[in-house]
Amino acid sequence: MMHVPAEPVVVRRVRPEDAARMRALRLEMLADAPLAFLETLAEAAGRPHEAYRSRIAAVSTGAGTAQFVADPGGRLVGHAGGVAAPAEPGLTVVYAVYVTPARRGSGLLGDLVEAVADWSRASGRPELMLEVVVSNDRAVRAYRRLGFEDTGVRVPHPTVPALRELQMRRAA
Repeated sequence: MMHVPAEPVVVRRVRPEDAARMRALRLEMLADAPLAFLETLAEAAGRPHEAYRSRIAAVSTGAGTAQFVADPGGRLVGHAGGVAAPAEPGLTVVYAVYVTPARRGSGLLGDLVEAVADWSRASGRPELMLEVVVSNDRAVRAYRRLGFEDTGVRVPHPTVPALRELQMRRAA
């Protein structure tokens, strides 16, 4: 098991002033796990800082979409987002879940998912759903430990159609 640094981490909703740190984390996410997210590292790196700032401001309040970060006070070390599913009123889709490699196994994944779950329940949506690449066994196991169950639904990966994703759900 990896050594996990001891400094405390606060999991909280992203704030507009987090834009620069969120951009750095987004670039790390895309470099570390390019198939897990819906854009390329080059696309994200090419986006102007103002675009990050406006995106972060948009998800920092409200019940339709939210992003949460793991913040030890310096570089952000984790992220999870949630968005209301337009076709299913009681459902929040969990997206862009990431924990920096040095913090994996520390419980941050569960803390980030619980932040999305708390927000989802408070927004009137009692169920969570996420999609993960079928071959990503480590992620599937981690989500099972957090109470997600494989629904049996398989969908094409949104950017690499040759890959399949499995849907997992749990109560918020």
